[in-house]
Amino acid sequence: MEEKEYSNIYAIPANYTDSGKILGGMFELRNAVEAGFLVLLAGYPELMWIPIPGTIRIVVMTVTLIPLVVVALMGIDGDSLFQYAGHMIKFCITRRKLNFRRVGYSYEKQQLRNKPKTKKKGKA
Repeated sequence: MEEKEYSNIYAIPANYTDSGKILGGMFELRNAVEAGFLVLLAGYPELMWIPIPGTIRIVVMTVTLIPLVVVALMGIDGDSLFQYAGHMIKFCITRRKLNFRRVGYSYEKQQLRNKPKTKKKGKA
């Protein structure tokens, strides 16, 4: 008897990773929600509060809102806009300032003195 050879290799469909996305996998749901929120936040004042004629209002809204929506839908570096803003804020809060000694420069003794290290509480 002859055994049939079979293959356990399966083709992975192109839309395998599109589970959390909308419009055929083009945009993530989070980015779409953020884009809608930003359109409401920026579009409402332009629509209701700016006293300009209708045609000019449409042009102003087109020039300001379409780039905002495109950037919000695409995101920055794989993150949504609010995630990216959070990363930037966290970076600004937790960044370190590095000071290096210059080569060929003669420092005064007070400048070269090391600062005394403080003991951390709770450690023996």
